[in-house]
Amino acid sequence: MPISLQLQASLISAAARNEFPFPQPRPSSQPLTGEGAPSKSAEFDPKIFRHNFMRRNDYNRTGYGHKDESLKRMRDQYSSDNLMQKLKENGKEYRRGEVTLKLGEAYGFCWGVERTVRIAYEARHQFPDRTIWLTNEIIHNPTVNQTLGEMGVNILPVKDGKKQFDLVGKGDVVVLPAFGAPVQEMMLLTQKNVEIVDTTCPWVAKVWHSVEKHRKGEYTSIIHGKYAHEETIATASFAGTYLIVKNIKEATYLCDYILGGALDGSSSTKEAFLEKFKFAISNGFDPDKDLERVGIANQTTMLKGETEDIGKLVESSMMRRYGVENISNHFISAKTICDAAQARQDATQKLVDDKEVDLMLVIGGWNSSNTASLQVIAEERGILSYWIDSEKRIGPGNRITHKLMHGELVEKEEWVPKGPINIAITAGASTPDKVIEDIIAKVFEIKRDQE
Repeated sequence: MPISLQLQASLISAAARNEFPFPQPRPSSQPLTGEGAPSKSAEFDPKIFRHNFMRRNDYNRTGYGHKDESLKRMRDQYSSDNLMQKLKENGKEYRRGEVTLKLGEAYGFCWGVERTVRIAYEARHQFPDRTIWLTNEIIHNPTVNQTLGEMGVNILPVKDGKKQFDLVGKGDVVVLPAFGAPVQEMMLLTQKNVEIVDTTCPWVAKVWHSVEKHRKGEYTSIIHGKYAHEETIATASFAGTYLIVKNIKEATYLCDYILGGALDGSSSTKEAFLEKFKFAISNGFDPDKDLERVGIANQTTMLKGETEDIGKLVESSMMRRYGVENISNHFISAKTICDAAQARQDATQKLVDDKEVDLMLVIGGWNSSNTASLQVIAEERGILSYWIDSEKRIGPGNRITHKLMHGELVEKEEWVPKGPINIAITAGASTPDKVIEDIIAKVFEIKRDQE
């Protein structure tokens, strides 16, 4: 529902005190102050706010004319020497001794990640003497974030669950990461005399357009995502009324409420519903009114198949509740899964379908949602898989520390067996080639020691 003027005033006051927590479990849209602000009687429009935000003289989202130099520096730091090239030249398959490697058809750095990192590099080149802040990790890859830190591009520290925006001083440069930034943070930055560098992935912005459409049509946005993830926090801030579901299980609970227990015969109470989703709903959410008209959106890195299943489940539930002939008045949906994430999921699916594969390496940041989706594919197929974020997780000896899809960290000894072995390799969209190559080199070292 529309945010009240009283709530808007309280949010402006919070912005002035830099009191935006991180992560924000229940983000809310805020009004713009200063140039482009609506009148007190007008309803705040996040889309208009962002449009004005992007027209500021201190705003940049394309770079500063240093593309070639920045890309060269990135290649020097993140490209592999020759092993990855051999894999590419041999149809994504390579054999050395007893090890056969099979690389996914799509893997590693996507164009959106490359664009994001390149713009950050250009900002450092353009402002060599200024303090540069990131509002979050620029992407979910420890190697890239560490490298940017060494270049003096620092992530805003968090204290007591709140980002320390008061550290941002006049003339500083503030970089918005690939996941975007919530309206609240953008609004805060309009009150500071800083240079704003926006590296938001266009696919994320596409989802914002979807939830803006929902808000204009007075549909509640059902967002398939993780409520504490930076991207979902940003997306929810552009929505009107919203509810975030993490998986098909939570979506089933939602639909059961819509149908009054028709799915499994056990209807939830309103109080139980609100308690279950207390960190994943907009302020003032009322399931008895706000689930009459719904639209589907998603965090761009979620499993494509699960997003589609959630959409179909919600659509069929709305048909049962309101009739097939009335569905267009109660349900809308659009495709907003990132193409790069989808391509890596499809490539991973092909790898797990290969009966010759003995084990799989899933490579990417441990807080990377798109990499987590790849691990889910492997585990649900029953493939022996190891999700690691760098070569540092291997060793000493034949030991590996890896992550499971539910978040548990596990150590395993003798993870590379003796004898011939076929290893499939998949990597999240924020994983540099060099990280993949360094991990492969560790595998070859283990096999050499076994001889």
